[in-house]
Amino acid sequence: MRIDAARVIVTSPGRNFVSVKIETDQGVHGVGDATLNGRELAVASYLQDHVLPCVVGRDPRRIEDIWQYLYRGAYWRRGPVTMSAIAAVDMALWDIKAKMAGMPLYDLLGGKSRDGVLVYGHANGADIAETVDEVGRYLGLGYKAVRAQSGIPGLAAAYGVGRGKDYYEPADASLPSETVWDTRKYMQFVPSLFDKLRETYGQGPQLLHDVHHRLTPMEAARLGRALEPYDLFWLEDATPAENQEAFRLIRENTVIPLAVGEVFNSIWDCKDLIQNQLIDYIRVPVVRAGGITHLRRIADLAALYQVRTGFHGATDLSPVTMGAALHFNAWVPNFGIQEYMRHTPETDAVFPHAYHFEDGLLHPGDTPGHGVDIDEKEAARFPYKPAYLPVTRLEDGTMWNW
Repeated sequence: MRIDAARVIVTSPGRNFVSVKIETDQGVHGVGDATLNGRELAVASYLQDHVLPCVVGRDPRRIEDIWQYLYRGAYWRRGPVTMSAIAAVDMALWDIKAKMAGMPLYDLLGGKSRDGVLVYGHANGADIAETVDEVGRYLGLGYKAVRAQSGIPGLAAAYGVGRGKDYYEPADASLPSETVWDTRKYMQFVPSLFDKLRETYGQGPQLLHDVHHRLTPMEAARLGRALEPYDLFWLEDATPAENQEAFRLIRENTVIPLAVGEVFNSIWDCKDLIQNQLIDYIRVPVVRAGGITHLRRIADLAALYQVRTGFHGATDLSPVTMGAALHFNAWVPNFGIQEYMRHTPETDAVFPHAYHFEDGLLHPGDTPGHGVDIDEKEAARFPYKPAYLPVTRLEDGTMWNW
């Protein structure tokens, strides 16, 4: 069995996605996701010019060998571009192998560990009242866990607070827009949001909050302590984790559960965090972790230290990543939760998929492979459009640099 063809497909049904389709000489194909928000064409070029020519002619069943070849053979290892490209190939190969076996991917990994995958949705509003209403709307839709974000008094905009309700894309302009940030205003405000949420909905719902890497370790520790009375499921990305040791200070000063990792791209980015038990949830997604092959190693390491998975799942990842993640989540023993932002109807049309939402859980479906395909004719209707995430400055104009 050999790989006959491999190509990159760039499409923008509401936002940009980079996909890989690998075809074999036996008529079986697989699809992978390589989307890197705001840097999509860098990954597309890396794949088209440097990766895919190296996999054509190889045996697609040799997933581990191909992964090692692409990772070690390039000399320049890791990084979001490289690992996203490798992930796309890896996802497509696992898709092919599961289809050849005639089984859903979770069975190929070892079978289900649970009947459904717990997910959380995104509730946000311009102020506390609107955010409280949005949390209620998500609970009404059947969600058991909800991330709550709100606009901050005195700030014109807050990252993570969407312009829409069901579909939110933070990349908002063909060149980066600029927003203003004030840490003190944010820290004074956030506890009042969760106080109102618990007053309104009680202790039943699981509530989450994302800091978006905006605090120093000591500021994050102070916020964590202030939020302890509200029993959060987790506090996400409390401080940048390039310095993994920074989380020790947070851990020593608050017992709030900590989650981090959506910008990580290898086991080395989270090794110390996991081994020193400085976090409770690891969030590195399939597409950023070099695919299922490498993500299994991260999850296995985490399991040794009672750290659970909580993968990134915003709309900057295509339904292909979501499908692969759901099969992985159905199997992985130390699963915690999965982020779930709904894609637009246009995106769903480009990427037909087998997974579905029911009663707070996502179900991966039982079709062979990871259950997500790409409609190339539909994809061609949506050409690439440059789009960037906002850039943040402090109120005095200083570039925010934590």
